[in-house]
Amino acid sequence: MFCELSATSNFTFLTGASHPEEYIERAGLMGMRALVIADENSVAGIVRAHTRAREIGRVVAERLAAEAVDGPIGPPRPEGAPVAPSLDVTCVPRLVPGARVVLEDGFAVTCLPRDRAAWGRLCRLISLGRLRAQKGDCALRMSDLMDWCAGMEMLVHPDTGREFMRRFKRLHSAFGGAVHLVMAPVYDGQDRARFARLAEMAAQLGVGLCASAAPVMHDGRRRRLADVLCAIRKGCRVEELGRSALANGEQRLRSAAEMARLFAGHEAALTRAGEIAERCRFSLDELRYEYPSEVTGGESAAERLERLALAGLRWRYPYGAPERVQGMLRHELQLIGKLGYEPYFLTVHDIVDFARERGILCQGRGSAANSVVCFCLGVTSVSPEIGTMVFERFVSEARGEPPDIDVDFEHERREEVIQHIYERYGRHRAGLCATVIHYRGKRAVREVGRVMGLSDDTLGALSSQIWGWGGSGIEAARLREVGLDPNDPRLQLTLRLIEEIQGFPRHLSQHVGGFIITEGRLDELCPVENATMEDRTVIPWDKDDIDSLGILKVDILALGMLTCIQKAFDSLERYHGLDFNLATLPGEDPKVYDMLCRADSLGVFQVESRAQMNFLPRMRPRTFYDLVIEVAIIRPGPIQGDMVHPFLRRRNGEEEVSFPSDALGEVLGKTLGVPLFQEQAMQIAIIGAGFSPEEADRLRRALATFKKHGNVSELRDRFLRGMAANGYDAEFAERCFSQIEGFGSYGFPESHAASFALLVYASAWLKCHHPGIYACSLLNSQPMGFYAPAQIVRDAREHGVEVRPVCVNESYWDNVMEPDGRGGLALRLGFRQIKSMREEEGRWISAARGNGYLAVEEVWRRAGVKPHLIEILAEADAFENIGLSRREALWEAKALRGDAPLPLFAGDIDGEGIVEPAAHLPEMTLGEQVVEDYVSMRLTLRAHPVALLRHILTPGAPRYGGGEGAVEP
Repeated sequence: MFCELSATSNFTFLTGASHPEEYIERAGLMGMRALVIADENSVAGIVRAHTRAREIGRVVAERLAAEAVDGPIGPPRPEGAPVAPSLDVTCVPRLVPGARVVLEDGFAVTCLPRDRAAWGRLCRLISLGRLRAQKGDCALRMSDLMDWCAGMEMLVHPDTGREFMRRFKRLHSAFGGAVHLVMAPVYDGQDRARFARLAEMAAQLGVGLCASAAPVMHDGRRRRLADVLCAIRKGCRVEELGRSALANGEQRLRSAAEMARLFAGHEAALTRAGEIAERCRFSLDELRYEYPSEVTGGESAAERLERLALAGLRWRYPYGAPERVQGMLRHELQLIGKLGYEPYFLTVHDIVDFARERGILCQGRGSAANSVVCFCLGVTSVSPEIGTMVFERFVSEARGEPPDIDVDFEHERREEVIQHIYERYGRHRAGLCATVIHYRGKRAVREVGRVMGLSDDTLGALSSQIWGWGGSGIEAARLREVGLDPNDPRLQLTLRLIEEIQGFPRHLSQHVGGFIITEGRLDELCPVENATMEDRTVIPWDKDDIDSLGILKVDILALGMLTCIQKAFDSLERYHGLDFNLATLPGEDPKVYDMLCRADSLGVFQVESRAQMNFLPRMRPRTFYDLVIEVAIIRPGPIQGDMVHPFLRRRNGEEEVSFPSDALGEVLGKTLGVPLFQEQAMQIAIIGAGFSPEEADRLRRALATFKKHGNVSELRDRFLRGMAANGYDAEFAERCFSQIEGFGSYGFPESHAASFALLVYASAWLKCHHPGIYACSLLNSQPMGFYAPAQIVRDAREHGVEVRPVCVNESYWDNVMEPDGRGGLALRLGFRQIKSMREEEGRWISAARGNGYLAVEEVWRRAGVKPHLIEILAEADAFENIGLSRREALWEAKALRGDAPLPLFAGDIDGEGIVEPAAHLPEMTLGEQVVEDYVSMRLTLRAHPVALLRHILTPGAPRYGGGEGAVEP
């Protein structure tokens, strides 16, 4: 039976006009037994096709099982009536992995690995070409095909010319019957004559012909979109495509019956396609990911993990761990050992251990991070005694996949960790995941509209009507509001194409930090290619793909707040002799919670937004778990699911806390009956609706944070039926699902919330007890957070911190704390606060000053900086310390030009010394000083601008008389 062996998906970017999933679904409807998604020098899309085929298999199996018990689904067919065609998929198509390898000169071969070893060689081949070229390109040669194509079926796409024949003969002599000639229609009226010539050529060469429709779309209705993609690729308008445009919609996936009609007289080519598919039995299910063994010194992974965990338990609890914690540790180690996950935890431990040795602050989070094992290994500093999380929710036999641990590192030093991973495991064993950049909203409008010939003004008007990353639909009334005619045919067609291209992949980018680390060669598991960033290599699969295949990923992420906290810890040790880390900060400090209840949280991690500041006085957190809830509740998911107000009413005693059943009461008790975490959503589905672990895992995937595809609504009917069967009333079930559905936008797992809550408490403790040091650390960690340096400085001064201006004799590049002369510390602003000044310049000025500069010219000569930099310092009023006002310093700076003094100052004229008369510069007003402060540094320590106008805005108010305060722009 015919099978399509060379379909091009939209992962051949800007060429294919259908998703891999759409090909699989259409193949199932056609009854096709096998299908090859063969993208150009890429296997980026095949995991999605594989996952969809697996899902179709599950649905078909469930339906067949139901029919076996209850009989055929649907009304009985009258005797003698014809069987109506059905769109129900009854055939489960098998994905045959492969790729169309295109050499630098255009010679193209679809390579189909017959077994796992051949798959590894295909990945090595693509990696070879990708690593030779810049990101997005591939440089392969004929010799590479000869070296790496053993064990593959090779479908050569015909071309004209002697060079093609020479290469084909070379391949055939090397690989014999594994080489075939592709016979594909062009749909130009000449296909029969072309097929005859190909048959004659094949007979002369002694090779078999293989039929293919060579589809670039699953359905002919995508022809216009295919032309749009081609125009975007070529950088021209659609009407300028000429012969590059598709002549019709025939280049689509075709059924066996259609192919039999097209290839009448060449039936052997159709049969051969099915035979080739049968010989290629390799499946992505065979990819057995092997964790790095992490065995050292003859010690097994299990022995090493137990030793490190017990040592960590003594480190965390120097006076003895509670019996409950010891029991939890034994239980977790037993479960980890049963599932063979010891190497995973050891890999994460070794990465964290490297960071700790380098003094890089890190904090683990994720599904398994908040466990006793991770606490003992130093991966997280969240005590396992906090909360009521159950380890089996994250590491279980039912899920059959590795746990997930993300580790946040200081954002200024994460690259050290990334390069350490490359150095330790090698680039042949470690690589970053890809992130697929999709067409969304404004990008779709801009690129589709441009090739459709819309003007820039029209594109701007259309873009202005789209909100968010995924919006695309625009109502006619809104089009009229921006001056567009909704009845214009070109505009209507453009809007349809914009809607159609939504979700199409545009290109691959690198994941923010998701590392794949393997025991064997990574480039035999999947191809590896260069990233845009120097010294980075990536794989073509994104986090959903590797999750589907059960491949380990360790997220090496950057978090600015960790940089800030580490700098604050360093300052506490330097100035006060206090040695703190995240685990040893004094816990449950009432003063910290008092500060948060006042919404005094500017600069505090996660609770500094206006929404959080509004919520804090209503929530009134008094314990660490209150902070866990605080982090999780002000999110789009809980807000859209209407969870915020019911929780507050119950917390404040305005509404009775009740549970529909004791079983759900155990799940929702700690959040007063309101589901706030993803884990609770899963438990409601399992306990309340009777979901199996597999179904609950599907729900978890649908609720995944930042999920760009999929919708939990497809599970709605199953959920409501299950709740009804377990005795829950319809209104409660609807409300539960509505709340769960809110997580589809953004739901926070409890484990993540607990890790973030620790950073909330740490940053709040530092701000409460050491506001100057905390403000200094915040300023030195910019850019980060919600607030600009001016607002951070203003807040610090409101907390009693003395802030001193930038000074050429006192400042360094970073902001620093210095003695205030009264036994305390003052915050000295650093050169980093000056706009247009580079770090190397600031460090050089401070290194060259010795005992101090006495004049503007000394800075120029001793530091060897350009006169322009002296002007920048003068504009920032950095010379006030040596008795020069801003204008006086600027006057002197303007006299510095080049290496030689200006003629005016060069010496005598006719033996008489020339002395320049002193310049009498007018003194700047306070308002002018404030304006210049903002121009040079974006903040001022003089006066709030409104204070200068208060006597005008408020009749009777006195003119500004001095009360200084740092101000916002």
